[in-house]
Amino acid sequence: MLNAELLSDRIARTSLQRRRNRETERRERIFNDKTRTIGVSVLMHVCGHVLYLYLDADMLHNSKVACILHNRQMKEKQAMEKAVVNYRHQYQQPWSQREYDLNNLGDAQMMLPGLVGEDLESKSRCQRQREQLREWLSQQQREQAAERHQLKLEEQRYDHSREELDSKALQLQNLEMERRKAAAIAIKDYNLAKAEETRRQEQAHNDQDNLAEIMNHMPGQLTGVDVGPSLGKVGVPGLCPSNDRKVRPESLQQVIQFQKHQIEEKKVKQEQMTLKQYEGHDRIRLDSARTALLIERQQAKLNKQLRRHLDSTNIKLAETHKQQGHIDESFFSKFNTCSR
Repeated sequence: MLNAELLSDRIARTSLQRRRNRETERRERIFNDKTRTIGVSVLMHVCGHVLYLYLDADMLHNSKVACILHNRQMKEKQAMEKAVVNYRHQYQQPWSQREYDLNNLGDAQMMLPGLVGEDLESKSRCQRQREQLREWLSQQQREQAAERHQLKLEEQRYDHSREELDSKALQLQNLEMERRKAAAIAIKDYNLAKAEETRRQEQAHNDQDNLAEIMNHMPGQLTGVDVGPSLGKVGVPGLCPSNDRKVRPESLQQVIQFQKHQIEEKKVKQEQMTLKQYEGHDRIRLDSARTALLIERQQAKLNKQLRRHLDSTNIKLAETHKQQGHIDESFFSKFNTCSR
């Protein structure tokens, strides 16, 4: 289907839209308060505005007048009250009044008799109650301050005792370290001495083997066998054997006796040295044992002192807590001190 539009239809639609726009603009001009001029009286508007200004000025004037009158009235009232007080002070003294008691000159005015059910001592009782409450409050504050001071002293004593315990524990630890160090040094010395003794025994054993080897080569000289290459430079001082003749029996006996004498001297020296080593080991062992015993005794003594100090501290703390938690008669005397 084709959208065919006639020229007459388009002109009619355009004119209709134009009329609608003019009607919308007309309505906006008529019904808009800001731009509307038709049906509005400017004179009435100006008169209404002037009337509003006049009413505001009148209200402000009345407010000022009322404030001035109120201040004046307050000043007159104060002046009147002041005049009444001055008149009473000048012309209405207590002795000129009817209630004045000539027998009791200390009271300016007698107390009127109380009514039925009236508490005449309520003011004095309230005053006493306030004083008593004030006294209780000050007493509680003092007690709290004393408790805080006592707690602070206990904390200081506890810190001091803890520092002493720490120092004593440190001393015990140092003594234990010294004891262990002394024991380690003694064990080290003993091991060194034992190693030296073993080395000397091995050296003596080697010397005995060498001497036995020398003695085994001696029969070759007695039989006249050439043992020069086997002996080499080994020989006895003062004895020069030759290969072309036999050794004399006297020289052989002297050599044997000399060697036996050397062996005996060496054995004696070794025994003396071994005895000295044993004595040194015994001395070291005794010294280490004595040192360990002294350290143990000192440690036991310090432990005993530490335990005694701890017991005394615990006893003092228990007594302090017991005294703080004790309730005596003064606690119950604080209650029921008045009739109400």
